Amino acid sequence: MGFIMDGLEAEAYDRKYTARSLIARIARYFRSSLLLMLAICGLLVIGAGMDAALPFLIARGLDVRSSATEWDVIMLVGGTILATGCISWLCMFVRQWFTARVIGDIVLKVRLDVFQAILKHDLSFFTDHASGRIVSRVTSDTEDFSTVVTLTINLISQLLFILILAAILMVINVHLALIVLAMVPLIILIALSFRRAARNTSQRMQRMQARLNANIQESISGIAIAKNFRQEQAIYAEFQPINAQAFRVGIQQGLLFSCIFPLLLTVAGIGMAVLVYVGGQDVFARALTIGSWLLFVQSVNLFWMPLTSVASFWSQFQQGLAASERVFGLIDAESNLKQSGCASSDGLRGAIDFKDVTFGYSDQKEVLSHFSTTIRAGETVALVGHTGAGKSTLCKLIARFYDFQAGQLQIDGQDIRSFNLQQYRSQLGIVPQVPFLFTGSIADNIRYIRPSASDDQVAVAASQIGQGTWLEALPDGLNTLVEEGGKNLSLGQRQLVALSRVLLQNPTIILLDEATASVDPLTEAQIQEGLDLILADRTAIIIAHRLSTIRHADRILVLSHGQIVQEGTHKDLLQSEGYYQDIYQRYFRHQSPSYEPEKNLVVRL
Repeated sequence: MGFIMDGLEAEAYDRKYTARSLIARIARYFRSSLLLMLAICGLLVIGAGMDAALPFLIARGLDVRSSATEWDVIMLVGGTILATGCISWLCMFVRQWFTARVIGDIVLKVRLDVFQAILKHDLSFFTDHASGRIVSRVTSDTEDFSTVVTLTINLISQLLFILILAAILMVINVHLALIVLAMVPLIILIALSFRRAARNTSQRMQRMQARLNANIQESISGIAIAKNFRQEQAIYAEFQPINAQAFRVGIQQGLLFSCIFPLLLTVAGIGMAVLVYVGGQDVFARALTIGSWLLFVQSVNLFWMPLTSVASFWSQFQQGLAASERVFGLIDAESNLKQSGCASSDGLRGAIDFKDVTFGYSDQKEVLSHFSTTIRAGETVALVGHTGAGKSTLCKLIARFYDFQAGQLQIDGQDIRSFNLQQYRSQLGIVPQVPFLFTGSIADNIRYIRPSASDDQVAVAASQIGQGTWLEALPDGLNTLVEEGGKNLSLGQRQLVALSRVLLQNPTIILLDEATASVDPLTEAQIQEGLDLILADRTAIIIAHRLSTIRHADRILVLSHGQIVQEGTHKDLLQSEGYYQDIYQRYFRHQSPSYEPEKNLVVRL
């Protein structure tokens, strides 16, 4: 069993719910569709009554035909049969229409709740869990959730039908009806024996679907890299065992659910054989008329199918319950961000204080340990250090993407956890090293932070970055359409759009992962102009990759293993030997206009 279960473990945020709690929670989604549900129930009663009356009318017609030659009676019975069938079909059609509406409304609400829950999670949630698995819960699992609705409505229909047929069977012949009813507990017992296996198998299938989606999404996202290094075959080889595992899990689920109905129908067939024998004896003994016997046989045939459906309901219902458990698990997953209040952040000056802050992305490794520093309002601070020194971590903590484990982080002397999170983040202007653009126009991406901004405001913001000359290279200017992720634009153009967006936002604090790190000299000059405009009179924390940035910073923090090992201006730090001088020699010295390779200093390790 291990080869089937590999990689199909529950997520860390998954929970175990009892069937009763799941059903109670699902029932809440039916409240707004109560009128439609009542209409469906009414149609179910009428339809079930018509279906149950059909064999009775046919039997009545046979008895009339064998005892009289009144054609008007025969025509009346025949017309009644036709009318009954038409009413039954009409009720079924309208019921299916209303059912589809109820299912659509409920799935819509569930997906909105799931998506809203996803948006509330902190960044660590998306770091810890594959996006493909999360997407699977929003799409596939919510679709499976609708199985609960469909089966519930069908269950009501089948139960009504069974009750009416049971009453008819008792009226026709009590002796034979008791034989039929004696088979009911056995059929239900067999069906319930599949319950636990059905729940477990459904959960495995849904986890498998999530794993498959995650693999496909990652492969497509990285297809450009794969093609650059001619690794298409490696991606295919990685996909093969996952696909084969999905096949095995699917086969296992299919076999389980395929066994339920044949087994139940076998038991029903044995019961029918007993009834044919006993009923035949009664007909020969003239204790039962041919019409009544035909009515009984037809009624029993109609009785077995809804009975087996009701009996197997709980096993089939497990697929929907397994899906709802995964959906509710995602909705109920708690955020790692702990807020202590919801104070207004209007009028922030931008002073930042780290006081003895300790943080780690996991329990095993700390990135910051008892870290302390103060950044004055309006000050531009550059962060330098080797990879893993903690530069990006400081920015993520200020942005409240992650929560620190110990210490205090204050903004203007107030605990950062006490601010209204959404309002606080509106005061932050964040420019990553590789900005992401959404599908739409350039103008749409600039006004992303302020949807109410007018076209003129967007145009002014864009024209202030690099004097607007960068717009001339775009085929339709601000109306140029952006393809998925901005892949039709250069990295420099995407950075200029991101800077225009921040300028339109007018934030108090700027968090910048050096925007000029991987662009051509002309674009670098345009970006630098934009940065000078954006950073003026604002608190700025910049992860520095360029000499021009650290030269213009008010202060440089030199980080190593989550600690400040040096701080000061560029000039002061160069004059004192230490860690910064090594970094300068390694990464920044060659960017100086006066740099001469043949006179390069020997780097001290």
